[in-house]
Amino acid sequence: MSVPDVIPIRHEPDYRTRTIGRWQGGQFFASVTAAFPEGWSGDDWQSQKRWCAVLHQFDGAGRYLDSRIRFTGTTADGEEKSIAAARRLLAEWLDALPERHYQDIAIAPFAFRFEGALFGLVLEEDEEETDGVWAEFYPDGLGFYAPWDGEYDT
Repeated sequence: MSVPDVIPIRHEPDYRTRTIGRWQGGQFFASVTAAFPEGWSGDDWQSQKRWCAVLHQFDGAGRYLDSRIRFTGTTADGEEKSIAAARRLLAEWLDALPERHYQDIAIAPFAFRFEGALFGLVLEEDEEETDGVWAEFYPDGLGFYAPWDGEYDT
């Protein structure tokens, strides 16, 4: 099965896709997540694990428009404090979206780099796998596969 032009993502109110949906300007995928800089060595992971608020916006057809990302602290700074700050910020951003509704979305793959970290829905390929191609949502760690029904693996 080939990869669709837009990847369906199912809204799950009590899980990892609770803050996705549509708004007056199109679609959005929002989350609080941790990101490591690309190429980090694994040393001193607490200072490398950066918590952030993320709001990706897409047009009505699912084409990427823009990303709003702000780091709120590292695990070394205090994980609970950093996550709480990211949640407050994300709530402000979501409250500012006119006519916001949480629901399923379908978006095209995209990649956005912010302060050395990869964000986006990136197509990946593994020739050893039966399905071969999947879409990975970075840095959230959500994998989307055929039959492309909006469900994901973590």
